[in-house]
Amino acid sequence: MAQYDYIVIGAGSAGCVVANRMTQDTETTVLLLEAGNPDTKPEIQIPLSSPDLPGSEVDWGYFSQPEPYLNNRKIFCPRGKVLGGSSSINSMVYIRGNHHDYDHWHSLGNPGWSYQDVLPYFKKSENQQRGADAYHGVDGELSVTDLQESAVVSQRFVEAAVAIGYNYNPDFNGIQQSGAGLYQLTVKDGKRHSSAAAFLVPILKRPNLTITTGALVTRLLFEGTRTVGVEYMHHGQLHQAWVNEEVILSAGAFDSPKLLMLSGIGNAEHLQAMGIPVVVDLPGVGQNLQDHFLVPVAHKVIQELHPAMTSNCTAEAGLFLHTQSNQDAAPDLQFFFGRIMWAVPAYADYRMGFTVVVSPTHPQNIGSVSLPSPDPKDPPIIRINYLQSQSDVQKVIEGVKIMRKLFNTSAFDEFRGEEVGPGAEVTSDEALIDYIRSVCISGYHPVGTCKMGTDPMAVVDPELRVRGVTGLRVVDASIMPTLVGGNTNAPTIMIGEKGADLIKAAQGVSQQVHKVMAN
Repeated sequence: MAQYDYIVIGAGSAGCVVANRMTQDTETTVLLLEAGNPDTKPEIQIPLSSPDLPGSEVDWGYFSQPEPYLNNRKIFCPRGKVLGGSSSINSMVYIRGNHHDYDHWHSLGNPGWSYQDVLPYFKKSENQQRGADAYHGVDGELSVTDLQESAVVSQRFVEAAVAIGYNYNPDFNGIQQSGAGLYQLTVKDGKRHSSAAAFLVPILKRPNLTITTGALVTRLLFEGTRTVGVEYMHHGQLHQAWVNEEVILSAGAFDSPKLLMLSGIGNAEHLQAMGIPVVVDLPGVGQNLQDHFLVPVAHKVIQELHPAMTSNCTAEAGLFLHTQSNQDAAPDLQFFFGRIMWAVPAYADYRMGFTVVVSPTHPQNIGSVSLPSPDPKDPPIIRINYLQSQSDVQKVIEGVKIMRKLFNTSAFDEFRGEEVGPGAEVTSDEALIDYIRSVCISGYHPVGTCKMGTDPMAVVDPELRVRGVTGLRVVDASIMPTLVGGNTNAPTIMIGEKGADLIKAAQGVSQQVHKVMAN
């Protein structure tokens, strides 16, 4: 009978960190289960190839339900199905979010999650190319680097932002987030540095770590409300593995709630409708889904641009700013600038040009994840409700107008060709709204579906333990009570670091109890 101290479900941004940290103790055995295959696809390692990965065999390829505020379009929602999870298919941008995001988590009843509490965990993971300081570390496994060959056009974006009144910001993860600058990437020696590359590759020879790929977990196993193991499909056969201490669910904002529901943890009415026996009636499972969205402003160019192999090409430069109506301390718009042109649906393919995407940092859309059936192989039902808030629409309109002003500065004179999205003919707010609703896409940052807290809709407590059961935690982006103002890979790795420490603290207590009982 296969038995382990800990079973980690999902080798993504957080799961790889947990597996690494828990096996530092040579006496602790860990089974890491990943539904995808090893990260051997060559394009994974090439930053320039990152746009080719969503929709490939290393992606779950999820779609939302028809979005009511986006002309009933189904929106593509890629998630990594491979070692490293979404950190193996993302654009590698290293952004932590805003200081106030974590202080807000703390204010919602989550002690230990303020910015000062989580900053040491960001620093712990990081190997910052620029060196250590109050905000950065150099002793971690994750390589964070400047662009090796930033494009002249990306530098022009920063110059243009400064020219129209925004400050230059060399470090979005430092003392302040506002301003324009070049993004840092999770890249090492010119190659993608995914969570698998950073946290798994160096420890593959640890005898207390077992990694099984191609393993689709079908349900958690319980004795009463005690988690005792997992069931999973591997090479067409059902297997069971048993756990001594805890199961750690790190399958992401879509699949962590899905697996909880398949296992009898969720809204009792929904589970009963699916014919699934209820272990715990936990109505918050699958609720509170939040995600960033993107709206492009795209131009043709009058001279050819040549992205370097080490470029992520879609997000070299960026800008965080406050819109006119924003009275909060944190910026409410983020921009990503890259040296390819894309403006769906008219220009869905990649062409010569440049594009900036407008993205509200804290959009008001709230959605859900639910089950279509009790079959683990069926994809979850995803409802996100992008642009359900008029305030989000107004922010994007303002963002588009700011970008038009920026692109019309002299900094872009040597590059700027025809605007193809929205297009020069789109000038009124009404026409802009039509454009926004027709091209808006996911920012690929889903969070919140197993939210942390103490209120009735919370799924996990501030120590990430699933409410109503024992021996089970969720450690991934789904525990975020609110969306952070920025990309979500770095915060998810931080959650893995902090989650591992919380598990270790409980492990120490458990060992003390065993010693007392033995005596």
